[in-house]
Order: sequence, then C-alpha cells, then structure tokens
Amino acid sequence: MPVQKDAFSAATFAGFIGTFGGFGTTSTSAAAPGTTFSFNAPSSTTGSLFGNTQNKGFGFSTGLGTGATGTSAFGTGLGTTGLCGFGGFNIQPTPQQQGGLFGQQVQQPGQTQHTQLYQQVTALSAPTLLGDERDTILAKWNQLQAYWGTGKGYYANNNPPVDFTQENPFCRFKAVGYSCIPVAKDEDGFVALVLNRKELDVRAQQQQLVESLQKMLGINQMLSVNVEGVKSLPDDQTEVIIYVVERSPNGTSKRIPASTLFSFLEQANVKIQLTQLAVTMSVARTELSPAQLKQLLQNAPAGVDPIIWEQAKVDNPDPEKLIPVPMVGFKELLRRLQIQEQMTKQHQTRVDIISNDISELQKNQATTVAKIAQYKRNLMDLSHRVLQVLIKQEIQRKSGYAIQVDEEHLRVQLDTIQSELNAPTQFKGRLNELMSQIRMQNHFGAVRSEERYSVDADLLREIKQHLKHQQEGLSHLISVIKDDLEDIKLVEHGLSDSGHIRGGI
Repeated sequence: MPVQKDAFSAATFAGFIGTFGGFGTTSTSAAAPGTTFSFNAPSSTTGSLFGNTQNKGFGFSTGLGTGATGTSAFGTGLGTTGLCGFGGFNIQPTPQQQGGLFGQQVQQPGQTQHTQLYQQVTALSAPTLLGDERDTILAKWNQLQAYWGTGKGYYANNNPPVDFTQENPFCRFKAVGYSCIPVAKDEDGFVALVLNRKELDVRAQQQQLVESLQKMLGINQMLSVNVEGVKSLPDDQTEVIIYVVERSPNGTSKRIPASTLFSFLEQANVKIQLTQLAVTMSVARTELSPAQLKQLLQNAPAGVDPIIWEQAKVDNPDPEKLIPVPMVGFKELLRRLQIQEQMTKQHQTRVDIISNDISELQKNQATTVAKIAQYKRNLMDLSHRVLQVLIKQEIQRKSGYAIQVDEEHLRVQLDTIQSELNAPTQFKGRLNELMSQIRMQNHFGAVRSEERYSVDADLLREIKQHLKHQQEGLSHLISVIKDDLEDIKLVEHGLSDSGHIRGGI
C-alpha cells in the first residue's frame, strides 16, 4: 500500500509538471530495474545533471533564467534586504550573525557536507528501501522532489530520510539576479529594522519607537537614537534605518559603529524587546570589504552551478556597482518583483513631485519676469521725476548768478544736439517721415475698412431668380390693370351712348 501511494503521488506530480510544460526536465527513458542512477549526460544533450540544460541557466524551460541572459532576466539592482532598498546579504564579522552570505544556513564543514551530498545522491540514484524494482520508482520520486526543492527522500531502512530543500544542488527553481553593492560604511552606524507594520502606522508612532529604543540603551544620557529614513516594504512591512550618536562631556559627538549597534541588538534580551515592538529583523548597513567581496564572487552559493555563477559574473552590466545574487524559489522571485513594483511607484511619485515643483518654479519665474519689467518701468519713471526735481532745484540754486563757463559749454552742446535733431536728414526728419507714413497707413486702413460685401454665387443666383419672379408678377399685374381700364372705358362709352338715345326719344 505505501508503494502504491508513492506511485500515485509521483504520477500526480508528473501530471502537474506536464500541465505547466515542465521546468527544464527532459523525457528520458526509465532506468532498468536494479540499475543505479546515471550521472552521465544523455547522448543527445550536453548539459547538467537532470537532462538537457545546455545554456539554460538553471533549467527553466520557460525562460526563468537562461545562460547569459537568464542571469539578468529579473532586472538589475534588485538586491535582498539591506542593499539599495532591496535588502541583501549582509556579511558581518560578529559571531551573532546566523546564516551564510546569502541568508542561507551555514553548511557544516568537512565530512558533514560530503555525507549529506552522498545521502542525496543515493536517494536520487540507488535507494535500497524496498530491495526490488519499486526502488526505481522511488528514485524517480526522489528526483522529482529534489527538482521541486521540497519533501523527504527515503533511500534506506536504517537511515533517516533526506530533507530536500530549495538550497539543494538539484533544485531547478533557481536563477541569478543582481543587487547594488552596499556603500554605507561601518562608521556611519546605519542599522535597518524591519517592522511588521504599515508605513503610515510606523510614521505615526515614530516618536514612541525612538523612545522605546532609547530605553533599551539604558540610562546613559550620552546616547541618542536617530531615525535616518522610513521606507515601505511588501507584505505591509516597513524598514526603519536608525543610528545612535554618542555625545561626550566636552561637546563632541560621534556615531556608534554599525557592527557594534548590530551586536547589541542581536542580544537575546534585546531581541525579545524588539519583538514586542514588531521588529522581525535587524540588518547592519555596512559595505563589503575587498576580501569579502572577492570571497563572495569566487565561491558560488550553495546549490548554484559554478558555471552559471561564472557566467553571471561575466554578464554583470556594472561590476563596480552591482553584484550577482542567487534567487531560490518562486517566493524570492515574487518578493523581488513586488519590491521592483514598489520602487517603481516610489520613483513615479518622486517624478510627479519634481514635475509639480518644476511647474511651480516656471509660474514663479513668469511672475518674477513680469515684476522685473514692472520695476524697470517704475525705475524709469522715478528717474525722470528725480531728474525734473534736480532741474528745478538747480534752477532755484543758480537763480541770480551769472552763467558760468561750464554752463555755457553745456548750452553750446545742447544747441548742437538740437540742430542735429532738427536737420532734415537727421533724426527729426526721419521722425517726420515715419509720422507721414503712419498717417498714410491710417488713411489706407480707413479706406480699406469700407469693405464691399461679397455675395455667394448660389445666393446671388437665388436673389436674381426671386427678383425675376417679382418682375414677372408686376408685369402681369400691370397688364391686368390695363385690361381693366379698357373695360372701364368701354362701360363708360356704353353708358354715354345709352344716355343720348334716351334724350332723343
């Protein structure tokens, strides 16, 4: 019965994989009963461990990371927590830090890694749980679980099952993206706290959060907690970047190093208090040393093919600012996508704010230009008024005095200028000519203003036809009147004849 259940589950998962078109798997002939799992590549492919994955990244046949392009298929600059707002692999020399460079569990050195890898390979290639041909089906089922990155692989009666996680080297749901290299120094003292609250709630209670953190530092009045920035994260979380300033009695101040503050926050009693404040994680914002960066690039992360890792380093669009990071599982991919969408919205919001500021500045500039022109006119008017006042004051001051030599020179110069202006070929003559031209243009404009109305040809035709009908009606009326007059004359003539006849009788 257990074997039938495993076979049914394998068939169910195989149908599920077939529904989505596979995840980089290839159709290979089933291994003969009793044979071991082969690590040799199929004859028709030159690829990795589980089928044709030549130049296909981690084997995602739907383009979820392919060779040279798959490493950057998810965009650049999408780090993990702590890097450029996208998070990150924060390498800390402190002993409190848990996990490896990328937040994974640190693999125990030496024999433990080899033993775990041996157990995984045994579960995938040659399990001896049942001792018959059903072990071949169990091996395929273990392979499917290893591809999927979840489940337990049974391979022997006397040994516990192997846990297949997404970090195992046979998992297919992996890709490589890029994150920004952190630039903050340890002396800056930045530590990021991730709170399981919305940004609006955190901003509303920011002062209470600072006071609570201040209480954690003790009664030392020389230390003060400061907030560098607050940023929203997916899943209704918020990142708060803090730093602590220590003030000495002589008036100087310095920041507590980020590593020291991070070590303090990682203490057990302090972490309990942070948990009560809804803090889920704390990360020190420090840059990577050259040795750490070199070690990070030289050693491929757990479960990542070294060839893919080398190709990711080659395809890095900006090695000075970006660093390759692995993405394991769909949750990580979804998280990075959500962060990218959130950053896009923030950038759009900032662009809208800048656009509004530019529009406001343009309005202010137009208003300022108009005011400057107005002030220039006012300055000119005031200058003329001041000149008139000075002239009158100078006249009153010089009244009763004889004309001095310099005044005589000025009068001569003014007469010369006046004569030049009055010359026919000089400015006054040109002004007179311009005035005459302006008058002529005004006259022509008045004449042109008497415009003759133009009538449309069709309308003119209709008017003519109407006048023609009127003319015909008048002609007919005149002819009728003439006929009536003729008849009246005949009647009168007849009446006069009848009167003569009566008189003769």
